Amino acid sequence: MVSFIEERPKSIAACQNVVSDAKSAQKPPAPPGFLSFSRKKLLQDLEINAGARVNAWVDSMRASSPTHTKSTPSIADDEGSWNLHHPSALEMFEQIIDASKGKQIVMFLDYDGTLSPIVADPDRAFMSNKMRKTVRKLAKCFPTAIVSGRCRDKVYNFVKLTELYYAGSHGMDIKGPEKHSKSNQDTELLFQPASEFLPMIDEVYKQLVETTKSTPGAKVENNKFCLSVHFRCVDEKKWSELAQQVKSVLKDYPKLRLTQGRKVLEIRPTIKWDKGKALEFLLESLGFANCTDVFPVYIGDDRTDEDAFKILRDRGQGFGILVSKFPKDTNASYSLQEPDEVMDFLRRLVDWKELSVKTQSKM
Repeated sequence: MVSFIEERPKSIAACQNVVSDAKSAQKPPAPPGFLSFSRKKLLQDLEINAGARVNAWVDSMRASSPTHTKSTPSIADDEGSWNLHHPSALEMFEQIIDASKGKQIVMFLDYDGTLSPIVADPDRAFMSNKMRKTVRKLAKCFPTAIVSGRCRDKVYNFVKLTELYYAGSHGMDIKGPEKHSKSNQDTELLFQPASEFLPMIDEVYKQLVETTKSTPGAKVENNKFCLSVHFRCVDEKKWSELAQQVKSVLKDYPKLRLTQGRKVLEIRPTIKWDKGKALEFLLESLGFANCTDVFPVYIGDDRTDEDAFKILRDRGQGFGILVSKFPKDTNASYSLQEPDEVMDFLRRLVDWKELSVKTQSKM
């Protein structure tokens, strides 16, 4: 087996240089970004090097809870407007297909909360057999990647499909399916831009496990190139204590930064890499860096998926779908409420593609 391991993407910048024609070509309706509330400011305050205040951390931890999000006045008051600007991808399926005509659809899927339900124990976030069969059929129709904050190996053990691309650790660990080259040797894509941080990540993981063990319900997950501190099972009265514990460890590691997902604090290297960059890298690896006939679709439920949604909006190609039962500030163009709706949407894509192939073969 020949393994091509890249330390830097050769032309990620080229992925951003999509010709201006693509920005106006068959672009799905985009929300005007009329919703704006304090979470953006709170996330800025979370940066360790910026001297984040613990109370800002706790406020942002509250904001990550769907129940808190639902009660946010600026969101709840505009729920009707939000649904108008982020319509159901199922209800708008025909319009989506019309926008993709003549283009190559490429699918990007988050895992937790998108392909599997959110559960109290992250080690038990299993996807259903029906979802696995659906994703397998999807990958036969379109290039498909799983982009997750989880360790790549963990995501693969959940999904167990060899024909997919996997981008774990928020895209800092990317591996593609094996391909047969002309020389009859197998080749594979492997990209790990944060390898130098591995010893530091392991060191901080051990410290966080020791420091947070006094907080009931806290769970520290080692996702190889990043760490996740889950607080879904922590009493809200203990969130301030947990934030203090995390701060006490990270103050000695300026090369690591704190961001936040859905009921989880994420510790990542301070490199300019995220799910959006991973999406661009994969498009380039697939040969779509400067193509106007590509139609990327990214489906995710987490705040960390916003980086990918924004990339698609900036490129003027494809669209993002936010999985959420509650209105949220987002760069996605459409919405789905839960993993079951995601499965229905993916099935409709597969059915449409299979019908198109049959029709073409008859002609």
